[in-house]
Amino acid sequence: MLTKRNLYVIVFVIAVVGLLVVQYQYLRVGLGLAKAQFSDKMDRARQNINSELSEVNSLTYTLGNAIQKDTSEVNIGLDSLEKASQYYLNDYISYQLNVSGIDAPFSYTLYSRDSITYLSSVKPHLKADENLTYPIQIKGYLPELLEKEVVLEIGFEDLNNYFLGQIRGLIIPGLLFLLMIVIVVVWVLRSFYLQRSINTTTNDFINNLTHELKTPVFSIGLASKILEDDVPDNKKAVVDMIRAESNRLKKHIDKVLELASMESGKKLLQFKEIDFRPDLVRICEGFALLAQYEEIEFDYELGEGPYYIRAEQFHLENVVGNLLENARKYSDDPKIKLTAYIQKGRLLITISDNGQGIAEEDTNKIFRKYFRIKNGDVHKVKGYGLGLYYVQKIIKMHRGKISVESKLGEGTTFTISLKLTKHG
Repeated sequence: MLTKRNLYVIVFVIAVVGLLVVQYQYLRVGLGLAKAQFSDKMDRARQNINSELSEVNSLTYTLGNAIQKDTSEVNIGLDSLEKASQYYLNDYISYQLNVSGIDAPFSYTLYSRDSITYLSSVKPHLKADENLTYPIQIKGYLPELLEKEVVLEIGFEDLNNYFLGQIRGLIIPGLLFLLMIVIVVVWVLRSFYLQRSINTTTNDFINNLTHELKTPVFSIGLASKILEDDVPDNKKAVVDMIRAESNRLKKHIDKVLELASMESGKKLLQFKEIDFRPDLVRICEGFALLAQYEEIEFDYELGEGPYYIRAEQFHLENVVGNLLENARKYSDDPKIKLTAYIQKGRLLITISDNGQGIAEEDTNKIFRKYFRIKNGDVHKVKGYGLGLYYVQKIIKMHRGKISVESKLGEGTTFTISLKLTKHG
């Protein structure tokens, strides 16, 4: 079976091979362009060389004397004359090639059509490969002097290395960038799977730990219930506190287990079309009773319904209840308002409070797992930083959106947006 990891590796290998193929094609195109440019440069150089060697000048005069072995007009020996002509012609060809933009190593030979070689470069000249030699048929002075057709042939040992050198500025950066891409992708994939392995191990540990905690919590609750009828009146408050704290711990354990199940995909939400307005009415009426008991100012305003949405009723109710509970906990003198209305085919639910507010730099972090807003160096309200993470996860699973607006010292407003399945 093809796993996601194997699929990623296959796609990565295909991408790298594809980049190499593209790089190779660019290299071929670059070599073709380099060869075409070299041919144009050689044509110019051959034209300039032929033009100057066809005239009578110090170079052609010296070459003529060396070829005819005539030292009558010079005060040097024949060997010296031939060597001087050899180096003189070599420097001249080098100059013309450099003027045309060619700096490749070369060799040359000056010969006639009857295969008599007059002069050759110090470096042995190779004639075998036609692609590496460029003949120039000399006209003018030298052919007339010798009464023969004279050819100057310029050769290059290895033009491929020269062409590669010309496009090295494309090859080396391309290979470096490709290597960087490979290293970064390998590092990212390795980090991703390492982090995934750590998360899996952590979740397994938390699941096992919370499951183990449920047994003693249940035992504590059961023991406190048994003691409730037998303890003196002055001790009942202690037993009530034990039961309340064990119930609170049980809720935290259930929430951790629930989140872990959803993250691992073991528990899928069962969505169905519902009218969520009656549920909102029930939530608001229940919270209004709590607010009256705790002297909290709570107001709610629900627009005309029905609110038909596709949802998992239990978890969506928990989301609204969680936001109302946060508004209560994070306000010293709570003033909370819930409004719900329909706008452009969506159900909008806003919950606002007059609490301590959230700093601007924290508004993008509050939905992260385990993130807690600090009040100085301590957390004002105890918890595990899972509430808002749970809220956002459930809303995303409903394909909705949640946003927050807040100012320090003025309060916070959360807005939930859910798509309606039908209007009216």
